[in-house]
Amino acid sequence: MAYIEQDADTYAESYGDVGSTPTTHSVADEQKHLLAYAPLVKRIVRQLNSQIGGAIDREDMEQIGLMGLLEALRRYGEPDAAFGSYASLRVRGAILDELRRQDWRPRAVRQQSHKLRDAVRELTRRLGREPDEREIITGLNITAEAYQAYQLDESAELMSSFDEVLQDTVSPGGDTAPSPEDLLMTRRSLAQALGGLDEREQRVVQMYYEFELSYKEIAAVLDLTDARVCQLNKAALSKMKAVLKSA
Repeated sequence: MAYIEQDADTYAESYGDVGSTPTTHSVADEQKHLLAYAPLVKRIVRQLNSQIGGAIDREDMEQIGLMGLLEALRRYGEPDAAFGSYASLRVRGAILDELRRQDWRPRAVRQQSHKLRDAVRELTRRLGREPDEREIITGLNITAEAYQAYQLDESAELMSSFDEVLQDTVSPGGDTAPSPEDLLMTRRSLAQALGGLDEREQRVVQMYYEFELSYKEIAAVLDLTDARVCQLNKAALSKMKAVLKSA
């Protein structure tokens, strides 16, 4: 895959046509802002890379993320205290859009994921409650590694869907930067959505989205398995997505 090979200090000049609205920055200003926020792109790429199993080369992901960052700069205007949150969504969105475009999950993986999802639902129906990790592995006669792969796949799919809802909430106009009123309403909606989570779900969401830790890092902090962190994140995102869509 051939993506941008320049680094951030030449990126804005080389890709001057990126973005849907005219920039209010000079090329020098764009280069300065890209360099300042390049670590944000790297953190997001490191975080997402642990979830998608190397479907896209890490350097390519960083270049796609830089495109998202430049587009965010041109839509937003002069960066302020709220820009980092907005830019994070745009960077993640750019990478996830490319993953969807490439149809990164092979057909066999998708089919296996759907089969396991149906089996987990049937096990849940039989037990009358949500089964834990051990019960799923035993009941479905799969390995711990297969279950973890299933959880990662499910979580990545839901994460992509949740990010779409969150971007729509932050910037209802799509191609325009969010207004102060949009940002205020988004903060209120997110606070309401977070309030509906239990304590462990809140901690997982906070560490994943605010501190940008990977599942493996969160698992180490909470003394859980990677698969359990995936499960908690999936449950949390499902609840938050429902709240944001109804807001």
